[in-house]
Amino acid sequence: MKIVDFTADHIQQASILAKQNYEEARGFVPALPHVDALPNLSEFAENEMGVAAFEGERLIGFLCSYIFDNAFGTTNVKGTWSPIHAHAAVGNKGNIYQRLYQAAAEKWVDAGALSHAITFYAHNETAVQAMFTYGFGLRCIDAIKLIEPTAIKIAGDFGLSELPRKDAGQITMLQNRLADHMGCSPCFLSRPQMSTEDSVNRSNQRDSRIFIAQRNKELIAFLEIAVDDENFACDAPDMLNICGAYLMPEYRGKGVFDALLSYAETILAQDGCRRLGVDFESFNPTALGFWLKHFTAYTRSVVRRIDEGAKQ
Repeated sequence: MKIVDFTADHIQQASILAKQNYEEARGFVPALPHVDALPNLSEFAENEMGVAAFEGERLIGFLCSYIFDNAFGTTNVKGTWSPIHAHAAVGNKGNIYQRLYQAAAEKWVDAGALSHAITFYAHNETAVQAMFTYGFGLRCIDAIKLIEPTAIKIAGDFGLSELPRKDAGQITMLQNRLADHMGCSPCFLSRPQMSTEDSVNRSNQRDSRIFIAQRNKELIAFLEIAVDDENFACDAPDMLNICGAYLMPEYRGKGVFDALLSYAETILAQDGCRRLGVDFESFNPTALGFWLKHFTAYTRSVVRRIDEGAKQ
């Protein structure tokens, strides 16, 4: 196996390999949409942060990444991220990815990037385990489901509805409760508190739809859905994505959020939506338990933080 810098000459073979890996993922997760072509890889050849693996003249793997400041918005360090279209391998994937990462990481650290993130297809257990042995840990999951409009009844005085966009400020208290939750153990994610104006502005920017649950006219849950995407699969015209959700703790375990999700699916199906996606942190136990009950994971993102001063 020979590892070389990723260049424009490798784009054609790499694109074919990445598309093959996506079709393989669709075999494990049928809800994933058909995609004619994956995003262009030219920018990865231009930023010179990628590497490619060859056996003779045959490309057997490549690993490229974006490079950016303030990785995850919480670290004040430069980071890299390799999305699912920016890498692929065929054959002994564990060994190939380890060799690719060793070469790519040299470039990334030389460029000052100390936070490394790679998004793998969830079924690619061999590659994920190979990265775990290199000091990575699981951080984020993308999941998907086909919309199945089925009415779910809730015991008690609960009401479900869609909130008009102009009233998006009503969910501010719940959004701030979500921020508090994400700041606690084991998540430890820093999220700012929002004002009513912030909530309205963000909803307008996202062009989102908000579904709510109430009890005795008290707002107890929200589910925000938008075109927001995390990867190319989310760009399917019949797919929307969950970009915010919260249920007050005292109402959990009563089927309230199951019913709210089902209610939203029924409304979205009437508007032609066939797929629903969600992304969440794997270290948020509340989210992990709920979303994987209803959705199928199709990506797992792993992250490694390089020790400060490890390379001068």
